[in-house]
Amino acid sequence: MNKVSIVGCSGSGKSHLARLLAERLNAPVTHLDAVFYDDDWNELPKEKFAQRQQELVAQPRWVIDGNYNSTLPIRLAACDTVVLMDVSTLACLRGLLGRQLRHGSGHKGNGVHNRIHWGLIKYVLGYRRSMRPRVLAKVHEHAPHAQVVVLTSRRGAQRWLAQVTPG
Repeated sequence: MNKVSIVGCSGSGKSHLARLLAERLNAPVTHLDAVFYDDDWNELPKEKFAQRQQELVAQPRWVIDGNYNSTLPIRLAACDTVVLMDVSTLACLRGLLGRQLRHGSGHKGNGVHNRIHWGLIKYVLGYRRSMRPRVLAKVHEHAPHAQVVVLTSRRGAQRWLAQVTPG
């Protein structure tokens, strides 16, 4: 496991798992929210965002967390492992609330980019019905070569992580 793409709904625990997995594998971690947004929540232009990801996946080892469906094929084509945080909608909503209570709003420099708004809540509520099938289709299309790990709970994620051989 040298190149890992972690995907899933907002609040599912992607960033937390990415930090722990990267530490265990001794690999650099990239949180795509930190690449896409600046400190004032301005978005990186789409072309530059895609270019930055091309540079990231060209490295020999990495863990990258984030969906960003439009650029997902870049990461999927280059990864050897896809981890799908496939937790329930309720767990994702609890994750958003818990992150807000623990960290507050804003950028924290450790993958926590926290800004709860109605659009994000609607995204989480509709993720399993609309976005999840699109993500799975892209995984099947762009990462047939990769090992796919589906984690359905945070506890399951911890059990899986404990079995990962350190790098």
